[in-house]
Amino acid sequence: MARTTKPLTDTEIKLAKPKAKEYNLADGNGLYLRVKPNGTKFWLFNYSRPYTRKRANISLGEYPALPLVKARQKRQECLELLAQDIDPQTHRKDQKHLKVEALSNNFEAVTREWFEVKRTKISEQHAIDTLRSLELHIFPKIGPLPINALKAREVIAILKPISAKGSLETVKRLCQRLNEVMVYSVNTGLIDANPLAGISKAFEAPEKTHLPTLKPERLPELIQTIANASIKRTTRCLIEWQLHTMVRPGEAAGTSWDEIDLTKKLWTIPAERMKKKRQHIVPLSAQALQLLEIMKPISGHREHVFPSDRNPRSHISEQTANMALKRMGFGGQLVAH
Repeated sequence: MARTTKPLTDTEIKLAKPKAKEYNLADGNGLYLRVKPNGTKFWLFNYSRPYTRKRANISLGEYPALPLVKARQKRQECLELLAQDIDPQTHRKDQKHLKVEALSNNFEAVTREWFEVKRTKISEQHAIDTLRSLELHIFPKIGPLPINALKAREVIAILKPISAKGSLETVKRLCQRLNEVMVYSVNTGLIDANPLAGISKAFEAPEKTHLPTLKPERLPELIQTIANASIKRTTRCLIEWQLHTMVRPGEAAGTSWDEIDLTKKLWTIPAERMKKKRQHIVPLSAQALQLLEIMKPISGHREHVFPSDRNPRSHISEQTANMALKRMGFGGQLVAH
């Protein structure tokens, strides 16, 4: 006949005195209270490992921080794992590893990993704007949270005040960037699914607005105004250079002499300076070549065609053309882009 173990009581546990050697008090079904010579008492669960059937102990916690009722709950959890052929010790190690991994894979850390990949596919200015928006609006609120703990309602709550201010374009871009981070997390195995997939639907869509520009018939007026404006020669040449080459402000401002082939009359913009990260070749008209002749005495000995006044080793700001157009009276009517 199988021997039956009488369950422990709180009184027995409290009255258990230390002895010269440590000893165990059994509660049944593998649960023991070990009493050490120094008076410390802690719970053990003794079991047979799945498959190998070797006996093993797992510590459940110290008494009285872990009372009898809680120790029995932990025993039940171990028994349920064993019923699924899961070793409680292995399970505990796996859970601890997951917690450590979750803490290291917090939202900000994962986002910065994603950003290092993202920045290789976009322009420098776009990269700066992307990270700055996340640092300003997102990191302070959810940056430390594990990537696998993010919930749509938490993120929506963060974006609602931005939407309430009418900054709908900012909300739209943040939703796009947040989703890119989560898709990156799925693709790298950090999470199983993207919980933020539909958050943009919680907000009003911004109205599409086109950048202001002049009608073709006003182009002579613009050219004449530029010619007579009280602006620096480098600024004037930059604006005209952009008009003749039809490139973005950043690409125009960053023009370097080694990108120019005067013999073939070509300007080759390297992929890393283009928004789409593809090399772009611009045929140079006679007017564009003339602008280079004007700039040669000014910057021919430097790296950039249009150098900065403050730091001639760098190029002129991409905002210079816009600022000049505003001063010439074209604010709200035309932008360099």
